[in-house]
Amino acid sequence: MRASFTTLIRTLIAGAFAAVLSACVPDPAMVEAGLAQPPAPKEVQGAYLATKDANIDIPALPVEEIPQQFRRQSVYFPTNEVPGTIIINPAQRVLHYVTGKNQAIRYGISVGRSGFEWSGTAIVSEKKPWPTWTPPAEMIARDPKLAKWKNGQPGGPSNPLGARAIYLTTNGVDYGYRIHGTPEWRSIGRNASSGCIRMINQDVMDLYSRLKGGEKVVVLTRDGNYPTRLVLPPPAPKPKVAAAPAPAAVVVPAAMPTFNQQLQGVPAALQAPAPVVVPAPAATAAPAPTDG
Repeated sequence: MRASFTTLIRTLIAGAFAAVLSACVPDPAMVEAGLAQPPAPKEVQGAYLATKDANIDIPALPVEEIPQQFRRQSVYFPTNEVPGTIIINPAQRVLHYVTGKNQAIRYGISVGRSGFEWSGTAIVSEKKPWPTWTPPAEMIARDPKLAKWKNGQPGGPSNPLGARAIYLTTNGVDYGYRIHGTPEWRSIGRNASSGCIRMINQDVMDLYSRLKGGEKVVVLTRDGNYPTRLVLPPPAPKPKVAAAPAPAAVVVPAAMPTFNQQLQGVPAALQAPAPVVVPAPAATAAPAPTDG
């Protein structure tokens, strides 16, 4: 009898505890209606400590210099997407990784600057640690200093792709977009990239560890709406190549008359021939640059 009473008390306590927990996660409809407050975000402690990965040092970051909304946090996130889905909000510069019903991990990101924005859905097709970065030809044309990496920059602390790269494709097509780390952690929270999604190195390593491949990625529109189709930025204009100036005409001077000819008035027919003008060679157009 005593054992049964003890079991009953434990059951009641467990039920009460479960009720308290459920009260901490309000109904999304009540939150949307303003009848309940969503749970406060919970910042992940120790997220930006120094670490070493593949014998490469990743320095600690001054957390106080990272705006609070862009630090890694567990957040209340109403969504119908299944766990594992990545939802990117370019307007707010945040990436949500769905972990459960109305729950997600939120990371701060940097997105495409003006003219490089895109929206649509994709899948995680591949992921690489410390990836090689190869600048496309049009990027090299904009910044000739990058020509030294035309065959690829090896992974490392100064590599623009950072510690990890997550490759995205849409309908089997790779449009060149990546979710990747960056040594330029101060760019997080800004529109600073050429269309890729930048993350703090410690954050992209955390996200990378959660992915198995094939996860759905949703990039919202600039208004924060779900995309209905893939929208890509217009192709960058090819750099203009100045045409080489046409060579000047070559003038062959005539033979100068002698002193005696000038004195004796030699007939014109017997004088030196008129100057000969050699036509300039036709200018050839420079080959159009090819995109990488």
